[in-house]
Amino acid sequence: MVNYELVTNTPEETFHFSNRLAERLQPGDVLTLEGDLGAGKTTFTKGLAKGLGITRTVNSPTFTIIKEYQGRLPLYHMDVYRLENSEEDLGFDEYFDGEGVTVVEWAHLIKEQLPKNRLIISIKHIGDTMRKITVQPLGERYEQLCEELFS
Repeated sequence: MVNYELVTNTPEETFHFSNRLAERLQPGDVLTLEGDLGAGKTTFTKGLAKGLGITRTVNSPTFTIIKEYQGRLPLYHMDVYRLENSEEDLGFDEYFDGEGVTVVEWAHLIKEQLPKNRLIISIKHIGDTMRKITVQPLGERYEQLCEELFS
C-alpha cells in the first residue's frame, strides 16, 4: 500500500488541494480526516465543498455531529469528536452507502463502524502555516483516485 504526501505552505494551498480532489469524487466515497485541533481539517473540507459546487458556508459540525450540504454531490460532514460511546450505532452506514461524499473528522473514534474501503487523510502542523498532508488509499477505487490526483 502506497501513501501519498503533500506539503502545503498556506491554508489556501490546502484548500486548493482538496478542491482538486473533490472534482474526482463519486457517490459513496468516504474520506476520513485526522489531525490536531487547528491542523486544517475544516479548511480541507471547505475546499472539498467548493469543488462539489456547494455555495453554503461550511463549518465544523462539532455540536451536531453531522451537517449535510447540497452540491454536485451531497456532502455529509461528520465530526465524531464528542461521541461518548463509539460502539453506539448512529446509522453512519446510511451515509457511507448514500448518494453523497462523506467526510469524517476524528474517524479513529468510530473505527469499527467505518467502511473497509476509504481514503484516510492526515494533516499535521510542520510550521506556522505549513501542513503535511498524508493520503492513504484503502481499496482499488481510492488507489486509482490517488494515482490520478498525484500524477
